[in-house]
Amino acid sequence: MAKRGGRRGVGGERSAACPCGSGHPYAQCCGPLHRGTADAPTAEALMRSRFSAFAVGDAAYLLRSWHESTRPARLDLDPAQRWIRLEIVDTAAGGLFDSTGTVAFRAHYRAGGSAGTLVERSRFVRTDGRWVYLDGDQT
Repeated sequence: MAKRGGRRGVGGERSAACPCGSGHPYAQCCGPLHRGTADAPTAEALMRSRFSAFAVGDAAYLLRSWHESTRPARLDLDPAQRWIRLEIVDTAAGGLFDSTGTVAFRAHYRAGGSAGTLVERSRFVRTDGRWVYLDGDQT
């Protein structure tokens, strides 16, 4: 999911469902992570927050949550690409007491009138107590 686009929209709407699929309002789910007032407790929570960042067009959060060794200098999101649904397929480690973790997922999107799915196994590491995205293998 490293270089895909997003759209703006969910933002601060208190009752809007979070794009990550948790069923919680964005303002209480991924919103605090995007605003920098909370950190993701697990690799899966970071993955969900990154999907939500693509969905709402928050490139700044995506860069902040990316490991410095693999982070691009800039990230241009495609406003015509709409991220619509996230499916977590598998997780390995990435818990409260782990220092590494992987999350396999399917991210569904629409672009140019067509539907698509990004399938990736992402690697995460804990750096200075915070989970960050390291890299991923798309399949």
